[in-house]
Amino acid sequence: MFLTLKSTALKAWRSTRVRAGLSAFAYVAGVVVTNVVTASFGLWPVGFGLAATAGTMFAGVTFVLRDVVQEAAGKKAALAALAVGCGISAFMATPALAAASVAAFGLAELLDMGVYTKLRKRGWMRAAVASNVVGAVVDTFVFLLVAGFPVTAISVTGQLVGKGWATVAVVGPVAGYRLAKYAKRYTRSRRAVSDHAVRG
Repeated sequence: MFLTLKSTALKAWRSTRVRAGLSAFAYVAGVVVTNVVTASFGLWPVGFGLAATAGTMFAGVTFVLRDVVQEAAGKKAALAALAVGCGISAFMATPALAAASVAAFGLAELLDMGVYTKLRKRGWMRAAVASNVVGAVVDTFVFLLVAGFPVTAISVTGQLVGKGWATVAVVGPVAGYRLAKYAKRYTRSRRAVSDHAVRG
């Protein structure tokens, strides 16, 4: 039963439309949650004596979701999802945060697309990490300025550390899964070679 459900889920995810729809929905939700959490809780500690806007932890995840949308549905879909998320944020969070998100995510989106698209052929992991770094730096400065938060060395560093934790939380498990998968394939390959040598 479990294997059947797993197989069905994998087939559905491999469908371009399903993957595009789910990733776009998650991206919109990520943008909204980022703004609502920031409006509700203000600053959160992120370690090392630093603090960042509460939504920063979700912003790092949102950057990864943006890459998934771009890959599954294209650049226009990613920008459309961003617009929807910011529009909803204007009502659920505050107009100031929504405006800051439009400016920050929008500019970071354009820069990220250039980085992610160029590096994607060299592997998803490399492209996602590089694009997240570029997006995080640009997003941090623009968001703090437009939203009215102080732009200081401490606030900028806190934002970057928070986004770094969030990126690791998402990319880390994916990297671990891929390494485990590679190790499994390598073990099977070595075993096959060994068996062939014994039979020979």
